[in-house]
Amino acid sequence: MKVLIDEERIINRVKELGIQITSDYKSKDLIVIGILKGAVLFMADLIKKIDLPLSIDFMAVSSYGKSTQSSGIVRIQKDLDEEIEGKDVLIVEDIVDTGLTLKFLADNILSRNPKSLKVCCLLDKPSRRKVVVKVDYIGFDIPDEFVVGYGLDYAQKYRNKPFIGVIVKEE
Repeated sequence: MKVLIDEERIINRVKELGIQITSDYKSKDLIVIGILKGAVLFMADLIKKIDLPLSIDFMAVSSYGKSTQSSGIVRIQKDLDEEIEGKDVLIVEDIVDTGLTLKFLADNILSRNPKSLKVCCLLDKPSRRKVVVKVDYIGFDIPDEFVVGYGLDYAQKYRNKPFIGVIVKEE
C-alpha cells in the first residue's frame, strides 16, 4: 500500500478543523452527524477537537457496495435518532467524490428544517464531481485514486489503518 496522507498530517489537520469549527459554532445548538461507516474515525477525532457542547448522531447510506465506483443510487440504511429541526447541523463525511451521496444527504437533512447546515469532509476529490455540492470544511484535496484507511474501506477492509493509502495492484 502506498501512503498518500500520513497519520501526523491527519492529526494536525483534524486539530485545525476542530479549532475552526469551534470558532464558527460558538453559541449555537450544534449537532454533528457522522456518515457511517467511513466517517467514524474522523468524526471521533474531530469532535474531541471541537471545544463546545454538542450532540452527535449517525446516518448510514450506501452507494458503493463492494465496488470502487459509486453506483449513483443512494440508499439510507440507518436514519437519524435525534430530531434536528431548528438545530445547527454539521454533516461529517469521510470523502466527497461525485457529490451524489452528499447532495442526497444534504437534501434529506434540509427537508427536516435545521437552523443551518454545513459539511465537513476529510477528503475531497473535486475532479470526480458530477453535481455541485458545497463543502464548508475540507481536510485534504486528493487526486482521482481509490483511497483506503482512517475509516475508508475497500470491501470493508483497511478501515483501521491510521493513514490514507492507495492499494497497489500487487496486494
